[in-house]
Amino acid sequence: MKLFTTLLTRHKILILVLMPLMVGCVAAPGAHISSGGLFQSSDLSADRVNTLPITPSLLADMNAHSTEVYSQANSELQTLTDEYSYRVGVGDVLNITVWDHPELTIPAGQFRSAGETGNVVHPDGTIFYPYIGKISVDGLHVTQIRELITTDLGRYIEAPQVDVSVAAYRSQRVFVSGAVGQPSTLPITNVPLTLMDALTACGGMSADADWRSVVLTSEGEQGSAKEVLDLYALLQKGDMSQNRILGANDIVHVPRNDGLKVFVMGDVIKAETQRIDRSGLTLAEALNNVGGINEGSANASGIFVLRASDRQDKLVNLYQLNAEVGSMLILSTQFQLQPMDIVYVTSAPVARWNRIVSQLLPSISTLYQLDRISKE
Repeated sequence: MKLFTTLLTRHKILILVLMPLMVGCVAAPGAHISSGGLFQSSDLSADRVNTLPITPSLLADMNAHSTEVYSQANSELQTLTDEYSYRVGVGDVLNITVWDHPELTIPAGQFRSAGETGNVVHPDGTIFYPYIGKISVDGLHVTQIRELITTDLGRYIEAPQVDVSVAAYRSQRVFVSGAVGQPSTLPITNVPLTLMDALTACGGMSADADWRSVVLTSEGEQGSAKEVLDLYALLQKGDMSQNRILGANDIVHVPRNDGLKVFVMGDVIKAETQRIDRSGLTLAEALNNVGGINEGSANASGIFVLRASDRQDKLVNLYQLNAEVGSMLILSTQFQLQPMDIVYVTSAPVARWNRIVSQLLPSISTLYQLDRISKE
């Protein structure tokens, strides 16, 4: 009789342990997110969460506010290219020829290049030329330098015929850094150097480059100015409005895409962090990359995307995809993820109950063993 009373007491204890867990899933192991009562803390209360079901109308509204990228010409760039003319700077080497006056033309010789024998622009921006003396050439076009020399030589030579060219371009350069094939310093010459030309000369973009956030830093009269350019639109879509003519000391920096992260977690096959590549990342792609959701335990109505809100009164935008109806999955192929988004798949209540039972099995097994020992 005493043994029976002991076993009955143990079974009562087990029932008392199981009953609260059977009533609700609050004590269930594993994380669970629901659209109602999502956050309980004072800083992140439910009224600061903007819950938005993923529907065709929501996607249409998002697409309406996004900037469509398409192929287009850049007439302003074409005009600047047509009117481009190189300006001589300190360090450049000029080749000056006066026809029918070899004594005024420095011979290049058999083993010397024009760059080694020409007229170097000195740090004060001048060159020295016979009969004329010092000539200030810094910032001038070669046509202006030719007219200047022709006018001054005209006092000593009748109708001089002068030709001026740049033998070596050393005064101006462009710096290309970051996630490119080979970061380099490129000279600016008499041929206009565009952003596309500079990237091609450096071996193109590397595999881990952030195509959409290329930074161009230029020095102007108002100081340093930075511009963010979208090379995906330029190189993949043909949007020439993103192309630029580069000037002296411009810096082109291509950042890495390390910061373009999306976190996929919850009841999926393999939770992981993913990077957004140059073509973007949809919700469908993110779920497919982790092997999909767990068919046997995931809650198809609980696929969430958490995104920081840009509204002052909200902290989080919570997008919910209800995929219980299979046709709604097509919406996941149109929902574009953004950097630092969190994709979370909740577990079905049955799956959470199974986890409870699996954690209680050791205790149940221990009671069973005690029961057997008591009977012996």
